[in-house]
Amino acid sequence: MDLIGRQVIHTNRAFTLDELYQFMQEHWDTERYNTFVKGAPTDLSLDMYILLPATPRFLVIVFAKAANGKRRKENKVILSVANTPAGAIEGFARGIPTHSIITGVWQMSKHMSSEKERKGPAEEVLQTYTAYMRELLQAAGYLE
Repeated sequence: MDLIGRQVIHTNRAFTLDELYQFMQEHWDTERYNTFVKGAPTDLSLDMYILLPATPRFLVIVFAKAANGKRRKENKVILSVANTPAGAIEGFARGIPTHSIITGVWQMSKHMSSEKERKGPAEEVLQTYTAYMRELLQAAGYLE
């Protein structure tokens, strides 16, 4: 079972990020399932991903992992919920310690709202994108 916020699709071939991006450019219905870009979700991100919009605070990142024979036995395409730059900034702001009870309550309520957004609308968008990606990969003969 996949975790909330992360979906894994096992494929019968390895994809590089550029190959997956090209595949999506050729097959992805941008009118129905939104446009996408290749980039880093925030300035602090170490890797590049394919980015799809989800909610104001969250986006969906898409990337591939190739089997390497050691720890990773299967090729996979992974879709995961990630913070937008604004969502990341909000997350850092919530972590700043304060001595005010009112500020603490406000920060907690903002956190709960963010959690509900991540587990609700962002998760629904992730599930929709995953089902569509699985459909595209199956039609192309790339599912395991």
